[in-house]
Amino acid sequence: MKATLTGALGGLLFGFDTVVIAGAIDALVNLYHLSPQYKGFTVAIGLVGTVIGALGAGQIGQRLGSRETLRLTAILYVISAAGCAFAWNWDSFLVFRFIGGLGIGASSVLGPVYIAELSPAKWRGRFVALFQFNVVFGIMLAYMSNYVIRTMHLGATEWRWQVGVAGVPAVGFLIMLFGIPRSPRWSASRDRIDEALEVLRLMGDPDPEAELADIRSALNEEHATAHERVFQFKYRFPLFLAISIGAFNQLAGINAILYYINDIFAYAGYSTLSGDQKAIAIGATNLLFTMIGMSVIDKLGRKTLLLIGAAGTALCLAGVAGIFATHAHQGMLVWILVTYIAFFALSQGAVIWVYIGEVFPTSVRSKGQGVGSASHWFMNAAIAMAFPIVVNSMSPASPFIFFAVMTAVQFFTVLFFYPETKGQTLEDLQRKLVHAG
Repeated sequence: MKATLTGALGGLLFGFDTVVIAGAIDALVNLYHLSPQYKGFTVAIGLVGTVIGALGAGQIGQRLGSRETLRLTAILYVISAAGCAFAWNWDSFLVFRFIGGLGIGASSVLGPVYIAELSPAKWRGRFVALFQFNVVFGIMLAYMSNYVIRTMHLGATEWRWQVGVAGVPAVGFLIMLFGIPRSPRWSASRDRIDEALEVLRLMGDPDPEAELADIRSALNEEHATAHERVFQFKYRFPLFLAISIGAFNQLAGINAILYYINDIFAYAGYSTLSGDQKAIAIGATNLLFTMIGMSVIDKLGRKTLLLIGAAGTALCLAGVAGIFATHAHQGMLVWILVTYIAFFALSQGAVIWVYIGEVFPTSVRSKGQGVGSASHWFMNAAIAMAFPIVVNSMSPASPFIFFAVMTAVQFFTVLFFYPETKGQTLEDLQRKLVHAG
């Protein structure tokens, strides 16, 4: 339990660092006189780092193991928080935000992989969802931190405090990573059999010898080595699942809304402090419904939750688009966004990292998680950069129309192509999904 909680703590830093920019971006725009294009770039540069971090983490994680690589990500978090807080110009801020992105991308890959490989099949969805719980908890903490710091009236240094406070949990994460074991599946892949068996016993596996035998059998079937490539024809179906769920997660508009939440409320006529308060309500809803999603993910299943979420978010996004297109019923905006967040957290939020961590075999799981995560972050960066440009050149309604259409497409893709993975061991899933499609 300690190991899974520590691995999931990377999600808190992931969530905090991802959206803390929402409170600081307007100050940066005013300080450095940024155009809509450069405003989008300031948000997106961290996400460029996440794409690179996600792609590189799979290779490094497969070689060093998830635990060791997570320690490297914690160091990147610390450097980024301190660097952004003391940035001496716009260029330096971008560099340190990019470094933070590397850590976010890597932890989005290796946190869920580490947890999935330590968890029994019947609890795996719930344990991996702890990572997403901490992501949304980090998001809510970031919104609360932004609000509290804004009420302190710190003047020109306000934005520095907002981005720098992330260093505190980053140091805590780094310290905790020195008290957890290696993944038993990674140890088995390196013929460290006694080490793998001991970890399985520590994790409370009811029959650790049988589980180890199954792990080794699956490794042998795949001729697992440190150099196994994920981009092979036999992995085409897991790759399709990972890339598509990563892309759809962002095509639903979630991070565009989280990054630009104050702007969205400003378009509807709310003040900055009022927008901060409503952002906290959004974050709290995200946290609550992620907890609900975690409690039912191993009962209802991943596919069912994705279908419920896609239908609900599509309707809510259409409602937001309607408000901005007609300039009417602005008072409903908060409630529609809260409902949207509830549907998203219950489904995509609770499922994505669980699902990507399940569909690849052990020999390429870190690399496969990296591909799915990179798809997620690439789409995230593109949307984050484009959002203020589209709103400025077209209308606030335009991106929400696009997001609504994409979530409708997601519904039918999940309905016709996605398999259910609940209650199955990673080795059983490996045998079913590899060569499938």
